Formats: sequence, C-alpha cells, structure tokens
Amino acid sequence: MDWNISFPTINNIHDEALIQEFEQGVGAKVFVLTPSYPFVFIGIIQEVVEDYVVIDVETTTISELENRQWFLHIDQIEVFYIEQIGKPRIPELRID
Repeated sequence: MDWNISFPTINNIHDEALIQEFEQGVGAKVFVLTPSYPFVFIGIIQEVVEDYVVIDVETTTISELENRQWFLHIDQIEVFYIEQIGKPRIPELRID
C-alpha cells in the first residue's frame, strides 16, 4: 500500500514555532546562545527572513563584532529569551 501522505516532521513543527516566536518579538530585546562562535548575542530583533532572525547586536563576546546586524539561522539557536512587558529584563552586560 502506498499512502503518499506527507506530514510535517517534528523538526518542521519546531522550526515553525521558533520562527513565529521571533516574528512576534520583532522590535524587542533578545538574548541568544549558539553552539558556535561567538556564542552569545544580545540585541534587538529587526526582522525574520525565512528561517533566519536578523538581530541588531548590542553585546556579544567580542566587542569588535558588536553594533552590527547578524543573521542567525533558527537551527543554530540553542537558547533564547525575548523580553516581554511584565517579565524580567535582560541586564546590561557592558563594562565601561
């Protein structure tokens, strides 16, 4: 029997949920951890382009990589926190 029925995989559902979460967070501050260098990004979500989130990075582990836009692939995001009204704020991590 050939059913030819196609269902979204768990990865498709996971990725779509993340994309929607970041789309709802456009304009908000975000904290992101990735498994690869430079590992930490803190900035403002600018937009979502397909399965990439564009972040105007204020703080990262290397100061030369700050104050520019980064395109992060949703699959490379291990941990994230998007600020919301009434929830804890992301602290400033700059040393002046």
